[in-house]
Amino acid sequence: MPELPEVEVVRRGLERWVAGRSVASVEVHHPRAVRRHLEGAEHFVAALTGRTLTAAHRRGKYLWLPLAEGDGTPAGQALVAHLGMSGQLLVEKPTQPDETHLRARFTFTDGGRELRFVDQRTFGGLAVEDTGEGDTVPPRVAHIAIDPLDPAFDEAEFSTRLRRRRTEVKRALLDQTLIGGVGNIYADESLWRARLHGNRPTDRLTRAQVGALLEGVRDVLHESLAQGGTSFDSLYVDVNGQSGYFSRHLAVYGQADRPCPRCGTPIVRESFMNRSSYSCPQCQPRPRARRP
Repeated sequence: MPELPEVEVVRRGLERWVAGRSVASVEVHHPRAVRRHLEGAEHFVAALTGRTLTAAHRRGKYLWLPLAEGDGTPAGQALVAHLGMSGQLLVEKPTQPDETHLRARFTFTDGGRELRFVDQRTFGGLAVEDTGEGDTVPPRVAHIAIDPLDPAFDEAEFSTRLRRRRTEVKRALLDQTLIGGVGNIYADESLWRARLHGNRPTDRLTRAQVGALLEGVRDVLHESLAQGGTSFDSLYVDVNGQSGYFSRHLAVYGQADRPCPRCGTPIVRESFMNRSSYSCPQCQPRPRARRP
């Protein structure tokens, strides 16, 4: 699933190519693409036609584009998108052939490039939601915590909340109500940078360790953004269909049996929540078991 860097790359593309344009028409090619819009596909189309997509925002792994009426008045609604496992928001020339898994198409009054929602596995989705007055966060997104790249992120509050929990540090990193946008890939990479095993109990972390962890999270997210995100296959691309290249710089994720870039010890893979965790047994020793 795309994580913060991949979704942020898409947001930047939408800001450049879509923000400020007025919708001429909307086509829904598959009902699952708008299943989160409870009023149905026809209502979804009507809610967008003739309106302007004014900007592109992101919270965690969600995207939303606030809507304005034809006269520029804020509509109090936004187009909300979640890419799921394989969703793509592509900006294409109208003459470009339809993609095999095209689920929705947006054309614009300027006659320029279309916005297409393509989703092979149909786990992603689109919806129009009320946001109220101002440029507020849609209700569907409100539970997602601010991510560590946001200037409003409160490091001291995060440290306090993390250390009060009785869970494992990797599970905490994946909790989107605690810290937004971090998924399996960047959790493993951040823990490696902080020299922490994912099973380390959060209530045993020192403030210095939490600081090192946050530094690792921010560094790896910034570096991935600079590389356009992480692409392992053709399912994750930016709005122009380009893949990201951070997979070439991963230290531990997906690197089982390869030498640790820091100490040379072979990286190990462990099962974790029906997924996989990767770590260096030398740099990230497993914590001792709690006493009964």
